[in-house]
Amino acid sequence: MSKEVTYSVVARKNMLKKDDPAKYYAQAQASGDVGLDEISTRVEKACTVHSADVVAVLKALEDEMVDGLSRGEIVRLGNIGTFQVGLRSRGAEKAEDFKAANTSKARVNFRPGPVLADAMKTLNFSKVSTRAAQKGDGGGDGDIVDDPTA
Repeated sequence: MSKEVTYSVVARKNMLKKDDPAKYYAQAQASGDVGLDEISTRVEKACTVHSADVVAVLKALEDEMVDGLSRGEIVRLGNIGTFQVGLRSRGAEKAEDFKAANTSKARVNFRPGPVLADAMKTLNFSKVSTRAAQKGDGGGDGDIVDDPTA
């Protein structure tokens, strides 16, 4: 199986230094996606579990993760990684002035475990044109400027 991630080159402005020229950065381009059915089929081929059992376990895992995160628990999936709720909030001048209403958004933070972290260290990278250039639709990503040399 290929361990190659494709990327396109995009220009990004530093919003803190608006007068500075844009710099060019790599932006990962997905090569596709893999869903629950495909994952369950792959797992079935790799071990003695049927794909229906894999789907059942993964759906139950999803429910347990939602429940745990909703209770403020850290969900640890062994070597895969750790999931934890993170919050976005408005600051208050004093700790005693901070109220729950200052909190505006919850999100899921993921910290990869050693298996995923090590896998990222062995990837190869290959440059491709942007999706807009591939489609020829002239679309863009907001204020991200496509690299004309890609």
